[in-house]
Amino acid sequence: MDSIISITGLSKSFGRRKALNNINLEIQKGEFVVIFGPNGAGKTTLLKVMSTIIEPTRGTVLINGIESKKNPSKIRGMIGAISHDTYLYDELTARENLVFFSRMYGIGKNEIDERVESILKSVDLLLRADDRTASFSRGMKQRLSIARAMLHHPAILLMDEPYTGLDQHAAENFERVLMNTGSSGVTRIMITHNIEQAFELCDRILIMDRGEIRFDKPKKDIGSVESLKKNYLSIIERDMDAEGLSNL
Repeated sequence: MDSIISITGLSKSFGRRKALNNINLEIQKGEFVVIFGPNGAGKTTLLKVMSTIIEPTRGTVLINGIESKKNPSKIRGMIGAISHDTYLYDELTARENLVFFSRMYGIGKNEIDERVESILKSVDLLLRADDRTASFSRGMKQRLSIARAMLHHPAILLMDEPYTGLDQHAAENFERVLMNTGSSGVTRIMITHNIEQAFELCDRILIMDRGEIRFDKPKKDIGSVESLKKNYLSIIERDMDAEGLSNL
């Protein structure tokens, strides 16, 4: 497989705080990678660098062969992002939101109506298409944000806690849509705290702590979710012990 994301020597600092420390990472086209780690580990910062929202302090990020600093707008067109923030307009209906973002993504006028109709159906919001987004529950807004992120058939989906606000039915629907993208060769990268849920979906698992990747293995080499939990706890506890020693 070919690398669609190639990261070399990546560091990011905010003042004196180092959020990312010398990260090297290759992600192949079509992979489903899950990133675990405690709060403050650098997970969200890593996704923001990949999506060109923030620039690295040092290092190189190539997305589909394009250096992120040189052509960020082209990279953004390849990416769909799902996060805690829905990036929706409450005063618009669900349909109007998706039409607006379709135009932003450069989707052809002749395709927009069909694309919007199809994606609303896939997230089970077709019956609420013409209701204002302000009237939606948190879960419905999250489903609409998933639709927004997938409108332009992105090559890469970056997801930061995408299950936020989703009930069990909506979560199952989201997983069905997400797994269907794999047959199209979409690369999926997800941050989550739900080890059991993510273990079932992914191909590869990373564990981050203190701005570094501490663990990187294909799921097939881990064996079970119980084994993964042991690895996770071992890494986090070891880092906590190391911090205690450094403070002596």
